Amino acid sequence: MLAPWQGFGPNLSSMTPAIFSLSSLKLTEDERAFFADAQPAGYILFGRNVENREQLRALTDSLRDLHGREDLLISIDQEGGRVSRMKPPQWDAYPAPGVFAQLYDTAPASAIQAIRANAQLLAFDLAEVGITVDYHPVLDIPAEGAHDVIGDRALGRDPMQVAALGRATLDGLGRGGVVGCIKHMPGHGRAMVDSHKDLPVVEASDAELETDIAPFAKLNDAPMAMTAHIRFTAWDAANPATQSEYVISQIIRGRIGFDGLLLSDDIDMEALDGTIPERSQRAIAAGCDLVLNCWGKMADMVGTAEVLPSMSDESRKRLDRAMAGAGKVSDHTARAELLAARDAFLALEGERA
Repeated sequence: MLAPWQGFGPNLSSMTPAIFSLSSLKLTEDERAFFADAQPAGYILFGRNVENREQLRALTDSLRDLHGREDLLISIDQEGGRVSRMKPPQWDAYPAPGVFAQLYDTAPASAIQAIRANAQLLAFDLAEVGITVDYHPVLDIPAEGAHDVIGDRALGRDPMQVAALGRATLDGLGRGGVVGCIKHMPGHGRAMVDSHKDLPVVEASDAELETDIAPFAKLNDAPMAMTAHIRFTAWDAANPATQSEYVISQIIRGRIGFDGLLLSDDIDMEALDGTIPERSQRAIAAGCDLVLNCWGKMADMVGTAEVLPSMSDESRKRLDRAMAGAGKVSDHTARAELLAARDAFLALEGERA
């Protein structure tokens, strides 16, 4: 009996334009064999893959050894607050991004310094265990009455504030040797439903949506960005942004001016319809460089590798550019010093409360 990946496609020596995930704390033999053949662009880790420092470092080392790429894209969602895959007591707890937004209201310069130090501390944690990419910061501007899926993950409601705090976050991650990824382009803040469960439809006008895209335009030189599974009727009444050629070419690449590595949000989310391979095909055809597949289901990953073309030369260049800073620590400030600085700034907000 053939293993499920055997003979799945003709381009086994090429890179699959996907970020795949793992089922447990270490590579299974089936995963090892499949990943070696499929050569995905990278991996995303979740709580099911995280136990302690020693285990996590061994897991990321095994992925690098499998591909022979020191700059391999190994990613995680580690924002702080409720979006944290690496948790106490093994790792420190980090404040939600909204804490820094509150500080910005009264002390903008302090908030920028605090969030930069916080991001560098996060990067030190990630780099120590071999993680090279953090899906952080969120640049979405939450609208009144919107679903709380963004909530305290947001950096504020003013586009300039969001851009300033987002820039400091990217800078702090980079200083610690980790690549940041802005999300969810072109904006998730108006969603009235959770895109994990249903497709949000935003009926704001093109003029109104200028506010949503403004922070992304300010940070259009970011190395990496993630799309939103949202249908914007002003731009494409038929397709969510992730699968819309118009939104990707005219809004994200055009008006926003983003030329970095563009990946889909989790292709498994219920905002999208069709099978996982079909969803992935539509995202790549629309202009995403990579699709993000988060559930570690072998059948879905094999099916995706079967139907996707090899990564394009342009996407590979964007991947190489994005990962150029991975592992390069530019600021060796001691952890204790950064922690003291961050907490001193955050204490200012407590004193004003």
